[in-house]
Amino acid sequence: MDQENTPEVFATPLPKLRREARAALTREKEARRKPWSPPSKLDAPPAPDGFKNRWIRRETMGFDDRINVTTKLREGYELVRADEHPDYTAPTVDDGKHAGIIGVGALILARIPEETVEERNAYYQNRARDQQRAVDNELLKSNAHDSMRINSPDRRTRTTFGSRNSA
Repeated sequence: MDQENTPEVFATPLPKLRREARAALTREKEARRKPWSPPSKLDAPPAPDGFKNRWIRRETMGFDDRINVTTKLREGYELVRADEHPDYTAPTVDDGKHAGIIGVGALILARIPEETVEERNAYYQNRARDQQRAVDNELLKSNAHDSMRINSPDRRTRTTFGSRNSA
């Protein structure tokens, strides 16, 4: 075939095709809308790194629970003030000793270092384990008769119905 007789269609390069999915061109690329759910009454601002938030009781039946608040403060909790989170709208205690603290009803928000939480959990786990050992030791050493000696505590529960020798 002569170059003179070559149609112009072959002489021009083909345009680049778009390889995007049709759905991507026609749909919005926004994230899906979060479905409605009832609001939580105990929403709180996120805790800073290394801390955990916890709601603590400041009153019971209209009476101040100073013992509970004082105990929590001695454990290492710090009360969270609303002015520490200017970008977060939260209900606050309006008057009294805890004015300006984030609070809902009879609860106030406090934070505690995660290290303290781990140490406290380990303390109570050890204490529970020691109590269980004490119960086991008492059970093993005080049997009514030598023929009823228990070598080790059995912590399984078994339930049977009827007799085993039924026809």
